[in-house]
Amino acid sequence: MDFSLNEEQRAWQAKARKFAEEEIRPISLARDRIALPRETFDWEIIKKGSKLGFRTAVVAKEWGGHGIDFVTQVLVMEELAKADSAIAKTFSQCWKWSHLIAAVCNEEQKRRFVPPFVADDTYLLGSGTTEPSGGSDNRMPPEDDPKAGLRIRAERRGDEWILNGDKVFIANGSVAKLFFLQTRTDPNVPLSRGTTRFLVPSDTPGFRVGKVFNKSGWRFYQNAELIFEDARVPHANLVGEVNRGRSSEGPGSLFNDLELAANAVGVCEAACEAALHLGQTRFEGGRPVKDQQIFELKFGRMRMLTEALRSYVLRVAWECDRRMRSPHAALVTIYSCEVIEAVTDLAMDIHDGAGAAVGEGVDKLVRDSFIWRHLAGDSVIRMRVAKRLAE
Repeated sequence: MDFSLNEEQRAWQAKARKFAEEEIRPISLARDRIALPRETFDWEIIKKGSKLGFRTAVVAKEWGGHGIDFVTQVLVMEELAKADSAIAKTFSQCWKWSHLIAAVCNEEQKRRFVPPFVADDTYLLGSGTTEPSGGSDNRMPPEDDPKAGLRIRAERRGDEWILNGDKVFIANGSVAKLFFLQTRTDPNVPLSRGTTRFLVPSDTPGFRVGKVFNKSGWRFYQNAELIFEDARVPHANLVGEVNRGRSSEGPGSLFNDLELAANAVGVCEAACEAALHLGQTRFEGGRPVKDQQIFELKFGRMRMLTEALRSYVLRVAWECDRRMRSPHAALVTIYSCEVIEAVTDLAMDIHDGAGAAVGEGVDKLVRDSFIWRHLAGDSVIRMRVAKRLAE
């Protein structure tokens, strides 16, 4: 297993690092301080990153994208997340659904939606699954309960489908121009046999954005309510088959978990840098804090956990590039949840122990780390997914 980087991977890594340092980091804390969640978003940083390829990085080259592999995606996410985890996630959210378009959309749908996405620096992607009455049970639904999970209804009328219901906490919800939407098309059978997926543009008649949710962390990232009131979606926007909306998603499903773990590496690296800076610049008893045993123990653990997570993420990315069947994509997300909380907590402990005020940067890293408890279901659901190890 060779993790040495090729020339293209190093170039993307360097480009992401430069963009993160020169463009993202200078605005990160200012956006985080804004009280109203809808106003934390900044289109200018999206446009700048888009022009460098960070929005369309995984779109195939024949469609006008860059077609970067999974290892390169991990490298880019880490660099962007070191400067701001939520801004990095706004870009990589588009990668997730670009993977899905390539895996499950037909050629006519690709011709209709991919060129506008590639051409427009403000064209973001999203997906709607979570609802007020159903969240984690949509990832691992009861196998014999037709009442569990999705309730948004889609009913066919001629060449259109009529959608009614709400989605909540939807990523890029208030800013995306195109959504993959999971709907219930047969309420009399369990979720696995009664859901259908549609492509839903943001200007669909009967579809509107509701509130944008306030969060302690990831404040730049827009999580919103989607409301459907007799929304009319063309039959041509149906993805796959009716009642087969939960069928295989190909490499897109692999990316879902890998994305979160790679982002966590960047946050952990930022926490290590903040702790080391304090250790080198703050003095007690005429010596730098970094020479104290308590600092050495805590900082050593931070670095150990961060490097272990980075290695695990690279292994999973390497396996994904080779389309290997492996449970590690799910496991690395579980591990990243534990590591990011431990590392950011230790960074705060180092500041407290040195008698230093915890700066906004470290505080933000801790608040951003809270998000990992609730991503891709929640920590309990993610651990249950690990039952694949026994299959």
